[in-house]
Amino acid sequence: MKILSASKSLNHQIIKSINMDALTRTDYNFPGQTGVYHGKVRDVYSIGKETLVMIATDRISAFDVVLPKGIPYKGQVLNQIASKFLDATADIAPNWKIASPDPMVTIGHHCEPYKVEMVIRGYITGSAWREYKKGARTLCGLPLPEGLRENQQFETPLITPTTKADEGHDENISKEEIIARGLASREEYEQLEKYTYALFRRGTEMAAEKGLILVDTKYEFGRKDGKIYLIDEIHTPDSSRYFYSEGYLARFENGEEQKQLSKEFVRKWLMDNGFQGQSGQQAPEMTDEYCRSVSERYIELYEKIVGEKFVKADTDNLESRIEKNIFEYLQAR
Repeated sequence: MKILSASKSLNHQIIKSINMDALTRTDYNFPGQTGVYHGKVRDVYSIGKETLVMIATDRISAFDVVLPKGIPYKGQVLNQIASKFLDATADIAPNWKIASPDPMVTIGHHCEPYKVEMVIRGYITGSAWREYKKGARTLCGLPLPEGLRENQQFETPLITPTTKADEGHDENISKEEIIARGLASREEYEQLEKYTYALFRRGTEMAAEKGLILVDTKYEFGRKDGKIYLIDEIHTPDSSRYFYSEGYLARFENGEEQKQLSKEFVRKWLMDNGFQGQSGQQAPEMTDEYCRSVSERYIELYEKIVGEKFVKADTDNLESRIEKNIFEYLQAR
């Protein structure tokens, strides 16, 4: 989550989806509204100086690019998973959530975000594996042993932070660089580390109960009144990667791809179609059939990690429903 203000806006053109049940942009004016920030996926409205209204849209991004079509129910999936995990980890770290008055909305404390993302990895896969395969033997200042294989579990999870860029790509950064650049004091960073390890342990335990492996994830934190809060989403398919526990070892030993639930399958589809968000590249066509298949994958993860049936919210008059629920909550405070 970035610092929010009315002057900032998404620097990517967001194309209205032809899927009428996918929310790809919002333009509300709520009581007491002082600013709005349109992120790659979330639209965040500032109410006064203390409160944020975060709407999880159905936009989907990969390689720091917003793709041209929305994914039905994706916003509801992300918001409801994050909401449940925020509640389930509130005993570990205080978090920004106050209420969730709509399936796609969370209302919470306005915090000053740290400009780093606390990425934690239990296994070497994804971008870390791609760099390792190219010959890299350090990651965010941490040494990596020789002989690792794709999807291998680390002896202990590694915290590999990234910068939180206002524009462009996030970049890997070491603990010492974070402290030297004043992105967090040493004391603050050590607290962020403690929270990150503890949240990952809880997420790992909860995933294991559902037959999943929490492979890697990221957490974002902010400050309010001298206190550190967990902010933004947590343990969703956009911020996390899950493998199925059943068959993991056999697939690993045979060098096969893992069966996983995360956004990595979208990145892989893009790469297979010659797109990695680089200058001059054009995103491949997203057919309605493809969008439905992505939606089904997101719903599958919800049902698997939450352990209950996903109930699709009514998408008739979707924008009006969201506006009504937020207005009613704000007026009742």
